[in-house]
Amino acid sequence: MSQTVFEPWNDPDAKPLIQFRNVTKRFGEFTAIDNQSFDIYEKEFFALLGPSGCGKTTMMRMLAGFEKPTEGTILLGGQDIAPFPPNKRAVNMMFQSYALFPHLSVWDNIAFGLKRDGKSKDEIAARVEEMLKLTRLEQFARRKPHQISGGQRQRVALARSLAKAPKLLLLDEPLGALDAKLRQATQFELMDIQEKTGTTFVIVTHDQEEAMTVASRVAVMDNGKIIQADTPQVIYEAPASRYVADFIGDVNLIDGMAEAREGGAAAAPAEPEADKKAEPEAPTAQEPEAAAEPARRAPQPNERGKWLHDKLFKYILGPREDAPKQLPPPTPEESKAAAASVTQTDVAAPGGIAIHWADGQPPIIVSNGDPALAGQRVTLALRPEKLGISKDLPEAANALKGKVIDIAYLGNLSTYHVELANGTMVKAQLANTRRVAQRDITWEDEVWISFRGTAGVVLSE
Repeated sequence: MSQTVFEPWNDPDAKPLIQFRNVTKRFGEFTAIDNQSFDIYEKEFFALLGPSGCGKTTMMRMLAGFEKPTEGTILLGGQDIAPFPPNKRAVNMMFQSYALFPHLSVWDNIAFGLKRDGKSKDEIAARVEEMLKLTRLEQFARRKPHQISGGQRQRVALARSLAKAPKLLLLDEPLGALDAKLRQATQFELMDIQEKTGTTFVIVTHDQEEAMTVASRVAVMDNGKIIQADTPQVIYEAPASRYVADFIGDVNLIDGMAEAREGGAAAAPAEPEADKKAEPEAPTAQEPEAAAEPARRAPQPNERGKWLHDKLFKYILGPREDAPKQLPPPTPEESKAAAASVTQTDVAAPGGIAIHWADGQPPIIVSNGDPALAGQRVTLALRPEKLGISKDLPEAANALKGKVIDIAYLGNLSTYHVELANGTMVKAQLANTRRVAQRDITWEDEVWISFRGTAGVVLSE
Protein backbone atom coordinates (compact mmCIF):
# COMPACT_ATOMS: atom_id res chain seq x y z
CA MET A 1 0.00 0.00 0.00
CA SER A 2 1.56 3.30 -1.09
CA GLN A 3 1.92 6.10 1.43
CA THR A 4 1.34 9.75 0.55
CA VAL A 5 4.38 11.93 1.15
CA PHE A 6 3.66 15.04 3.21
CA GLU A 7 5.00 17.96 1.17
CA PRO A 8 2.23 20.56 0.67
CA TRP A 9 4.84 23.19 -0.27
CA ASN A 10 5.16 21.33 -3.60
CA ASP A 11 1.39 21.30 -4.19
CA PRO A 12 0.24 24.39 -6.13
CA ASP A 13 -3.31 23.88 -4.83
CA ALA A 14 -2.32 23.74 -1.13
CA LYS A 15 -3.28 26.81 0.90
CA PRO A 16 -0.74 27.99 3.50
CA LEU A 17 -1.79 28.34 7.12
CA ILE A 18 0.72 31.15 7.72
CA GLN A 19 1.77 33.71 5.11
CA PHE A 20 4.49 36.29 5.56
CA ARG A 21 4.15 38.97 2.89
CA ASN A 22 7.07 41.43 2.56
CA VAL A 23 7.49 41.57 6.34
CA THR A 24 10.09 43.95 7.76
CA LYS A 25 10.75 44.62 11.43
CA ARG A 26 12.95 47.48 12.59
CA PHE A 27 14.09 48.49 16.05
CA GLY A 28 15.17 52.08 15.56
CA GLU A 29 17.75 52.00 12.77
CA PHE A 30 18.41 48.26 13.19
CA THR A 31 16.59 45.97 10.75
CA ALA A 32 15.86 42.66 12.48
CA ILE A 33 13.72 41.18 9.67
CA ASP A 34 14.41 42.36 6.14
CA ASN A 35 11.47 42.16 3.66
CA GLN A 36 10.68 38.44 4.08
CA SER A 37 7.94 36.48 2.28
CA PHE A 38 7.35 32.76 2.91
CA ASP A 39 4.60 30.26 3.70
CA ILE A 40 4.04 27.64 6.42
CA TYR A 41 1.45 24.93 5.85
CA GLU A 42 -1.09 23.22 8.08
CA LYS A 43 0.24 20.23 10.08
CA GLU A 44 3.81 21.21 9.23
CA PHE A 45 6.70 21.11 11.71
CA PHE A 46 8.67 24.18 10.60
CA ALA A 47 12.06 25.12 12.06
CA LEU A 48 13.67 28.56 12.12
CA LEU A 49 17.40 27.88 12.42
CA GLY A 50 20.27 30.28 12.69
CA PRO A 51 22.90 31.86 14.94
CA SER A 52 22.11 34.32 17.72
CA GLY A 53 20.91 37.64 16.38
CA CYS A 54 19.78 36.33 12.98
CA GLY A 55 16.11 37.33 13.56
CA LYS A 56 14.47 33.97 14.23
CA THR A 57 13.07 34.92 17.66
CA THR A 58 11.75 38.22 16.29
CA MET A 59 9.94 36.24 13.60
CA MET A 60 8.31 34.08 16.27
CA ARG A 61 7.38 37.03 18.48
CA MET A 62 5.56 38.65 15.57
CA LEU A 63 3.57 35.43 15.08
CA ALA A 64 2.72 35.36 18.80
CA GLY A 65 1.67 39.02 18.83
CA PHE A 66 4.42 40.34 21.11
CA GLU A 67 5.83 42.42 18.23
CA LYS A 68 4.17 44.07 15.24
CA PRO A 69 5.68 44.24 11.75
CA THR A 70 7.08 47.62 10.75
CA GLU A 71 6.05 46.83 7.19
CA GLY A 72 4.21 43.99 5.48
CA THR A 73 1.48 41.56 6.51
CA ILE A 74 1.25 38.28 8.42
CA LEU A 75 -1.79 36.12 7.62
CA LEU A 76 -3.07 33.19 9.71
CA GLY A 77 -5.69 31.15 7.89
CA GLY A 78 -6.00 33.95 5.35
CA GLN A 79 -6.70 36.61 8.00
CA ASP A 80 -4.40 39.49 8.93
CA ILE A 81 -3.46 38.89 12.58
CA ALA A 82 -1.94 42.33 13.26
CA PRO A 83 -5.12 43.77 14.90
CA PHE A 84 -5.43 40.84 17.32
CA PRO A 85 -3.63 40.84 20.71
CA PRO A 86 -1.75 37.67 21.76
CA ASN A 87 -4.61 36.28 23.88
CA LYS A 88 -7.08 36.59 20.97
CA ARG A 89 -5.02 34.65 18.44
CA ALA A 90 -5.37 30.93 17.70
CA VAL A 91 -1.72 30.68 18.63
CA ASN A 92 0.02 29.37 21.72
CA MET A 93 3.65 29.63 22.73
CA MET A 94 5.90 27.36 24.75
CA PHE A 95 8.82 29.23 26.30
CA GLN A 96 12.32 27.92 26.90
CA SER A 97 11.89 28.36 30.67
CA TYR A 98 8.51 26.49 30.49
CA ALA A 99 6.97 29.20 32.78
CA LEU A 100 5.04 26.69 34.90
CA PHE A 101 3.17 27.86 38.01
CA PRO A 102 5.22 26.41 40.90
CA HIS A 103 2.28 26.43 43.37
CA LEU A 104 -0.04 24.47 41.03
CA SER A 105 -0.03 20.75 40.36
CA VAL A 106 0.66 19.30 36.92
CA TRP A 107 -3.10 18.83 36.46
CA ASP A 108 -3.87 22.45 37.40
CA ASN A 109 -1.06 23.82 35.23
CA ILE A 110 -2.57 22.09 32.20
CA ALA A 111 -6.09 23.21 33.13
CA PHE A 112 -5.16 26.86 33.73
CA GLY A 113 -5.85 28.20 30.22
CA LEU A 114 -9.08 26.22 29.93
CA LYS A 115 -10.36 27.70 33.20
CA ARG A 116 -9.53 31.20 31.98
CA ASP A 117 -11.62 30.53 28.87
CA GLY A 118 -14.62 29.61 31.03
CA LYS A 119 -14.86 25.96 30.03
CA SER A 120 -17.13 23.69 32.09
CA LYS A 121 -15.64 21.36 34.71
CA ASP A 122 -16.46 18.30 32.60
CA GLU A 123 -14.84 19.80 29.50
CA ILE A 124 -11.74 20.77 31.46
CA ALA A 125 -11.42 17.36 33.11
CA ALA A 126 -11.79 15.51 29.81
CA ARG A 127 -9.28 17.73 28.01
CA VAL A 128 -6.68 17.58 30.81
CA GLU A 129 -6.93 13.79 30.97
CA GLU A 130 -6.46 13.68 27.19
CA MET A 131 -3.33 15.84 27.44
CA LEU A 132 -1.93 13.80 30.35
CA LYS A 133 -2.35 10.63 28.31
CA LEU A 134 -0.83 12.21 25.20
CA THR A 135 2.28 13.32 27.10
CA ARG A 136 2.41 10.19 29.34
CA LEU A 137 2.06 12.16 32.57
CA GLU A 138 -0.96 10.43 34.14
CA GLN A 139 0.94 9.22 37.22
CA PHE A 140 2.38 12.71 37.87
CA ALA A 141 -0.92 14.62 37.68
CA ARG A 142 -0.95 15.64 41.36
CA ARG A 143 2.73 16.51 41.70
CA LYS A 144 4.14 20.04 41.71
CA PRO A 145 6.68 21.11 39.07
CA HIS A 146 9.61 20.87 41.51
CA GLN A 147 8.73 17.22 42.17
CA ILE A 148 9.26 16.06 38.59
CA SER A 149 12.27 15.96 36.23
CA GLY A 150 13.26 18.51 33.61
CA GLY A 151 11.99 16.33 30.79
CA GLN A 152 8.65 15.88 32.55
CA ARG A 153 8.33 19.64 33.13
CA GLN A 154 8.95 20.11 29.42
CA ARG A 155 6.04 17.76 28.69
CA VAL A 156 3.79 19.61 31.15
CA ALA A 157 4.51 22.88 29.35
CA LEU A 158 3.76 21.19 26.02
CA ALA A 159 0.50 19.71 27.33
CA ARG A 160 -0.60 23.10 28.67
CA SER A 161 0.20 24.72 25.32
CA LEU A 162 -1.81 22.12 23.39
CA ALA A 163 -4.77 21.99 25.78
CA LYS A 164 -6.58 24.87 24.05
CA ALA A 165 -6.15 23.18 20.65
CA PRO A 166 -4.38 26.11 18.95
CA LYS A 167 -4.00 26.20 15.18
CA LEU A 168 -0.35 27.07 15.69
CA LEU A 169 2.10 26.22 18.47
CA LEU A 170 5.33 28.20 18.77
CA LEU A 171 8.28 26.59 20.54
CA ASP A 172 11.13 28.87 21.62
CA GLU A 173 14.25 26.74 22.21
CA PRO A 174 12.03 24.17 23.99
CA LEU A 175 14.76 21.60 24.65
CA GLY A 176 17.59 23.95 25.57
CA ALA A 177 17.40 23.16 29.31
CA LEU A 178 17.67 19.38 28.84
CA ASP A 179 20.83 17.30 28.86
CA ALA A 180 22.04 15.81 25.57
CA LYS A 181 20.56 12.32 25.96
CA LEU A 182 17.19 13.55 27.22
CA ARG A 183 17.10 16.14 24.44
CA GLN A 184 17.52 13.44 21.80
CA ALA A 185 14.74 11.32 23.29
CA THR A 186 12.42 14.32 23.65
CA GLN A 187 12.92 15.32 20.00
CA PHE A 188 11.19 12.13 18.89
CA GLU A 189 8.44 12.63 21.51
CA LEU A 190 7.79 16.09 20.07
CA MET A 191 7.53 14.66 16.56
CA ASP A 192 5.14 11.95 17.73
CA ILE A 193 2.90 14.42 19.59
CA GLN A 194 2.85 16.83 16.66
CA GLU A 195 1.83 14.05 14.29
CA LYS A 196 -0.92 12.79 16.62
CA THR A 197 -2.46 16.22 17.24
CA GLY A 198 -2.04 17.57 13.70
CA THR A 199 -1.12 20.97 15.15
CA THR A 200 1.24 23.16 13.13
CA PHE A 201 4.51 23.56 15.07
CA VAL A 202 7.05 26.33 14.51
CA ILE A 203 10.27 25.83 16.46
CA VAL A 204 13.07 28.34 16.97
CA THR A 205 16.47 26.79 17.60
CA HIS A 206 20.19 27.24 17.00
CA ASP A 207 20.75 23.47 17.37
CA GLN A 208 21.27 22.07 13.87
CA GLU A 209 20.73 18.45 14.90
CA GLU A 210 17.47 19.35 16.62
CA ALA A 211 16.13 21.22 13.59
CA MET A 212 17.21 18.47 11.17
CA THR A 213 15.61 15.78 13.36
CA VAL A 214 12.17 17.22 14.09
CA ALA A 215 11.33 19.51 11.17
CA SER A 216 9.56 18.79 7.91
CA ARG A 217 11.25 21.95 6.58
CA VAL A 218 14.13 24.04 7.89
CA ALA A 219 14.58 27.76 7.22
CA VAL A 220 18.22 28.78 7.64
CA MET A 221 18.43 32.47 8.61
CA ASP A 222 21.17 35.09 8.62
CA ASN A 223 20.99 38.86 9.15
CA GLY A 224 17.20 38.99 9.12
CA LYS A 225 16.76 36.95 5.96
CA ILE A 226 15.86 33.36 5.18
CA ILE A 227 18.80 32.16 3.09
CA GLN A 228 17.26 28.78 2.22
CA ALA A 229 14.07 26.97 3.30
CA ASP A 230 13.68 23.33 2.36
CA THR A 231 13.57 19.79 3.70
CA PRO A 232 16.48 18.68 5.92
CA GLN A 233 17.71 16.37 3.14
CA VAL A 234 17.88 19.17 0.57
CA ILE A 235 19.42 21.64 3.03
CA TYR A 236 22.19 19.14 3.80
CA GLU A 237 22.78 17.55 0.40
CA ALA A 238 22.12 20.56 -1.85
CA PRO A 239 22.86 23.80 0.04
CA ALA A 240 22.09 26.90 -1.98
CA SER A 241 25.03 28.96 -0.74
CA ARG A 242 28.39 28.72 0.97
CA TYR A 243 26.80 30.07 4.18
CA VAL A 244 24.22 27.26 4.35
CA ALA A 245 26.79 24.58 3.48
CA ASP A 246 29.14 25.83 6.20
CA PHE A 247 26.42 26.33 8.82
CA ILE A 248 24.81 22.89 8.52
CA GLY A 249 27.01 20.02 9.67
CA ASP A 250 30.66 19.44 8.75
CA VAL A 251 31.80 20.35 5.27
CA ASN A 252 34.98 20.71 3.27
CA LEU A 253 35.03 23.89 1.15
CA ILE A 254 37.55 23.95 -1.69
CA ASP A 255 37.86 27.14 -3.74
CA GLY A 256 39.05 27.20 -7.32
CA MET A 257 38.52 28.32 -10.90
CA ALA A 258 35.94 26.44 -12.97
CA GLU A 259 36.68 25.16 -16.45
CA ALA A 260 34.14 23.50 -18.72
CA ARG A 261 34.98 19.86 -19.37
CA GLU A 262 35.25 18.34 -22.77
CA GLY A 263 32.97 15.37 -23.35
CA GLY A 264 35.69 12.81 -22.60
CA ALA A 265 34.56 9.22 -22.33
CA ALA A 266 31.14 8.27 -23.62
CA ALA A 267 28.39 8.27 -21.08
CA ALA A 268 27.70 4.96 -19.42
CA PRO A 269 24.22 3.44 -19.51
CA ALA A 270 21.97 4.70 -16.73
CA GLU A 271 22.14 2.57 -13.62
CA PRO A 272 18.95 1.18 -12.09
CA GLU A 273 17.80 3.36 -9.21
CA ALA A 274 18.09 0.53 -6.70
CA ASP A 275 21.70 -0.08 -7.67
CA LYS A 276 22.54 3.58 -7.19
CA LYS A 277 21.18 3.57 -3.66
CA ALA A 278 22.97 0.38 -2.74
CA GLU A 279 26.35 1.58 -3.96
CA PRO A 280 28.42 3.39 -1.30
CA GLU A 281 29.20 7.03 -1.93
CA ALA A 282 32.89 6.88 -1.21
CA PRO A 283 35.04 4.54 -3.32
CA THR A 284 36.91 1.82 -1.53
CA ALA A 285 40.61 1.20 -1.80
CA GLN A 286 41.75 -1.23 -4.48
CA GLU A 287 44.13 -4.10 -4.05
CA PRO A 288 47.84 -3.21 -4.26
CA GLU A 289 48.14 -4.52 -7.83
CA ALA A 290 45.62 -1.88 -9.03
CA ALA A 291 48.34 0.77 -8.77
CA ALA A 292 51.92 0.90 -7.67
CA GLU A 293 52.18 1.75 -3.99
CA PRO A 294 53.58 5.26 -3.49
CA ALA A 295 56.91 5.63 -1.77
CA ARG A 296 56.53 5.52 2.02
CA ARG A 297 58.47 7.25 4.74
CA ALA A 298 58.55 6.63 8.46
CA PRO A 299 55.62 8.44 10.13
CA GLN A 300 56.60 11.48 12.16
CA PRO A 301 55.60 11.51 15.84
CA ASN A 302 53.14 13.88 17.41
CA GLU A 303 53.62 14.93 21.07
CA ARG A 304 52.00 11.85 22.58
CA GLY A 305 53.69 9.51 20.12
CA LYS A 306 57.07 11.13 20.84
CA TRP A 307 56.60 10.64 24.59
CA LEU A 308 55.69 6.97 24.13
CA HIS A 309 58.66 6.46 21.82
CA ASP A 310 61.16 8.10 24.18
CA LYS A 311 59.83 6.27 27.24
CA LEU A 312 59.27 2.83 25.77
CA PHE A 313 59.63 2.05 22.09
CA LYS A 314 63.10 3.49 21.41
CA TYR A 315 64.63 0.63 23.37
CA ILE A 316 62.94 -1.78 20.97
CA LEU A 317 62.80 0.14 17.70
CA GLY A 318 65.84 2.37 18.06
CA PRO A 319 66.04 6.15 17.53
CA ARG A 320 63.64 7.92 15.20
CA GLU A 321 63.95 11.22 13.35
CA ASP A 322 61.85 13.92 15.00
CA ALA A 323 62.18 16.73 12.48
CA PRO A 324 58.81 17.37 10.80
CA LYS A 325 58.70 16.93 7.06
CA GLN A 326 56.61 18.72 4.48
CA LEU A 327 54.54 16.38 2.38
CA PRO A 328 56.18 16.22 -1.06
CA PRO A 329 54.05 16.94 -4.12
CA PRO A 330 52.92 13.89 -6.09
CA THR A 331 55.55 12.45 -8.39
CA PRO A 332 54.95 12.52 -12.16
CA GLU A 333 54.16 8.81 -11.98
CA GLU A 334 51.55 9.39 -9.26
CA SER A 335 49.96 12.28 -11.16
CA LYS A 336 49.86 10.16 -14.31
CA ALA A 337 48.27 7.28 -12.39
CA ALA A 338 45.67 9.64 -10.88
CA ALA A 339 44.84 11.01 -14.33
CA ALA A 340 44.53 7.46 -15.68
CA SER A 341 42.12 6.54 -12.89
CA VAL A 342 39.92 9.52 -13.82
CA THR A 343 39.80 8.34 -17.43
CA GLN A 344 38.84 4.84 -16.34
CA THR A 345 36.17 5.62 -13.80
CA ASP A 346 34.64 9.06 -14.43
CA VAL A 347 32.12 8.12 -17.09
CA ALA A 348 29.72 11.01 -16.52
CA ALA A 349 27.78 12.40 -19.46
CA PRO A 350 29.62 15.02 -21.52
CA GLY A 351 29.72 18.31 -19.69
CA GLY A 352 30.39 19.20 -16.09
CA ILE A 353 33.39 21.17 -14.94
CA ALA A 354 36.95 20.79 -13.72
CA ILE A 355 38.01 22.95 -10.78
CA HIS A 356 41.61 24.19 -10.73
CA TRP A 357 42.21 24.51 -7.00
CA ALA A 358 45.99 24.43 -6.47
CA ASP A 359 49.13 24.93 -8.54
CA GLY A 360 50.79 21.68 -9.51
CA GLN A 361 47.74 19.62 -8.53
CA PRO A 362 45.38 17.79 -10.88
CA PRO A 363 42.01 19.57 -11.25
CA ILE A 364 39.01 18.24 -9.38
CA ILE A 365 36.45 16.66 -11.69
CA VAL A 366 32.85 17.66 -10.95
CA SER A 367 30.69 15.86 -13.47
CA ASN A 368 27.49 17.37 -12.05
CA GLY A 369 28.81 20.95 -12.24
CA ASP A 370 27.24 23.52 -14.54
CA PRO A 371 29.51 24.31 -17.54
CA ALA A 372 28.05 27.82 -17.54
CA LEU A 373 30.24 28.50 -14.47
CA ALA A 374 33.39 28.23 -16.61
CA GLY A 375 35.82 31.08 -15.91
CA GLN A 376 34.28 31.87 -12.50
CA ARG A 377 35.62 31.39 -8.98
CA VAL A 378 33.57 28.64 -7.37
CA THR A 379 33.49 26.65 -4.15
CA LEU A 380 33.13 22.87 -4.03
CA ALA A 381 31.29 21.69 -0.90
CA LEU A 382 32.16 18.11 0.10
CA ARG A 383 30.67 16.40 3.13
CA PRO A 384 33.26 14.34 5.09
CA GLU A 385 31.26 11.11 4.78
CA LYS A 386 31.41 11.38 0.98
CA LEU A 387 35.20 11.04 1.02
CA GLY A 388 37.14 7.80 0.95
CA ILE A 389 40.53 7.51 2.63
CA SER A 390 43.11 4.83 1.87
CA LYS A 391 46.85 4.22 1.84
CA ASP A 392 46.82 2.92 -1.73
CA LEU A 393 45.96 4.98 -4.78
CA PRO A 394 42.30 4.19 -5.53
CA GLU A 395 40.53 4.16 -8.87
CA ALA A 396 38.28 7.17 -8.46
CA ALA A 397 37.24 10.28 -10.35
CA ASN A 398 39.27 12.33 -7.88
CA ALA A 399 42.28 11.18 -5.84
CA LEU A 400 44.22 13.73 -3.77
CA LYS A 401 47.37 12.92 -1.84
CA GLY A 402 47.62 14.02 1.79
CA LYS A 403 48.94 13.36 5.28
CA VAL A 404 46.91 12.50 8.39
CA ILE A 405 47.37 15.33 10.88
CA ASP A 406 44.74 14.42 13.46
CA ILE A 407 42.10 11.79 14.20
CA ALA A 408 38.91 12.32 16.19
CA TYR A 409 37.50 9.04 17.50
CA LEU A 410 33.74 9.37 18.07
CA GLY A 411 32.88 5.74 18.75
CA ASN A 412 30.67 4.93 15.80
CA LEU A 413 32.91 6.81 13.38
CA SER A 414 36.30 8.47 13.13
CA THR A 415 37.10 11.82 11.54
CA TYR A 416 40.47 12.10 9.82
CA HIS A 417 41.97 15.58 9.41
CA VAL A 418 44.14 15.37 6.31
CA GLU A 419 46.53 18.02 5.02
CA LEU A 420 46.74 18.07 1.23
CA ALA A 421 49.93 18.87 -0.63
CA ASN A 422 49.24 22.62 -0.82
CA GLY A 423 48.36 22.89 2.88
CA THR A 424 44.56 22.67 2.48
CA MET A 425 42.95 20.77 5.36
CA VAL A 426 40.05 18.39 4.67
CA LYS A 427 38.02 16.05 6.84
CA ALA A 428 37.08 12.49 5.92
CA GLN A 429 34.80 10.30 8.02
CA LEU A 430 34.77 6.52 8.17
CA ALA A 431 32.37 4.27 10.05
CA ASN A 432 34.19 2.18 12.65
CA THR A 433 33.00 -1.23 11.47
CA ARG A 434 36.24 -2.91 12.57
CA ARG A 435 38.02 -3.17 15.90
CA VAL A 436 40.69 -0.58 16.73
CA ALA A 437 43.58 -3.03 16.24
CA GLN A 438 42.41 -3.77 12.69
CA ARG A 439 42.43 -0.17 11.47
CA ASP A 440 45.53 0.58 9.45
CA ILE A 441 45.47 4.39 9.16
CA THR A 442 47.02 6.44 11.93
CA TRP A 443 48.67 9.80 12.62
CA GLU A 444 51.27 11.04 10.11
CA ASP A 445 50.36 8.41 7.50
CA GLU A 446 50.44 9.41 3.85
CA VAL A 447 46.99 8.70 2.42
CA TRP A 448 44.80 9.26 -0.62
CA ILE A 449 41.52 11.16 -0.29
CA SER A 450 39.13 10.05 -3.02
CA PHE A 451 35.61 10.96 -4.10
CA ARG A 452 33.29 10.72 -7.06
CA GLY A 453 32.61 13.37 -9.62
CA THR A 454 29.09 13.70 -8.21
CA ALA A 455 30.04 13.72 -4.51
CA GLY A 456 30.13 17.49 -4.08
CA VAL A 457 27.99 20.56 -4.71
CA VAL A 458 29.37 23.50 -6.68
CA LEU A 459 28.54 26.86 -5.12
CA SER A 460 28.99 30.15 -6.90
CA GLU A 461 27.91 32.39 -3.98
